[in-house]
Amino acid sequence: MGRRRWRDGVGTLVVVGPDGEGVRVPLEIASSYRARTKGLLGRDSVEGAMLLSPANSVHTFRMRMAIDVAYLDRRLAVIAVRTMPPGRLGLPRLRARHVLEAQAGVMGEWGVRVGARVEVVEGSGGSASRP
Repeated sequence: MGRRRWRDGVGTLVVVGPDGEGVRVPLEIASSYRARTKGLLGRDSVEGAMLLSPANSVHTFRMRMAIDVAYLDRRLAVIAVRTMPPGRLGLPRLRARHVLEAQAGVMGEWGVRVGARVEVVEGSGGSASRP
């Protein structure tokens, strides 16, 4: 499988459940160095999630809110999920190629847990819902 590359912009995150159904979540994609460096800094909240790619670690220095962080491998399978309060440094995950960030507490509601699989659909924003 080749390297996944996205452009900065918006899209939809689909969290694929065990029954094949998926939760659709609005997604911001940060793939350039500048967009990944800024991330969620300076925000009081986030609508949906942000995908940092490529990335294998994050920090919450200068953040105003706690966030959920999901580390994804090259096949977009979740390998770890953590909630990080402001002012923390996350340890790098060697197998991680992408990182998802969202407001603290929402990833559990979406079904983002170790072993879950996600899909990224570029260019189509929307609100969190079940199909």
